[in-house]
Amino acid sequence: MDVAHEGNANASSEEAAEVVAVISDLLGRRWRDRDGVERQIRPADVLVVTPFNAQIREIEEALESASLTGISVGTVDKFQGRQAPAVVYSMASSSSEEAPRGMEFLYDLHRLNVATSRALCLAIVVANPNLASVFGRTPRQMHLANALCRLRELAGDTGN
Repeated sequence: MDVAHEGNANASSEEAAEVVAVISDLLGRRWRDRDGVERQIRPADVLVVTPFNAQIREIEEALESASLTGISVGTVDKFQGRQAPAVVYSMASSSSEEAPRGMEFLYDLHRLNVATSRALCLAIVVANPNLASVFGRTPRQMHLANALCRLRELAGDTGN
């Protein structure tokens, strides 16, 4: 999900609002588990992952304002080993230059993999499209940015 914003380092109210919209749309939809059991998605079936504690607070406040309760929000570390039918990953930064811990942290392959692989059925990445238009200064940075670009490519790069 593309969410345009400017000037955000480690928290984005724009992305938090999109996370709320995505979750509101998901709740009540039906999904089928690996055993073929079909049921509705409940709040406990959604994990929201973000790299930054400031974005956790932003999303929790947005969820509270929307009266959405029972949804777990945290960093990759919090959800290590956990899975859920749906995972929403909010990257928060407006650009790689504004990421407070630098490109290596924001685009970390382990972080992106763990965040999206928690999903049993659906993983949604909410991010500024500018994050896919990054200037890698080293081969390592190009490799890191490539993972996000490839994810967008596989998703159809539709922005929604």
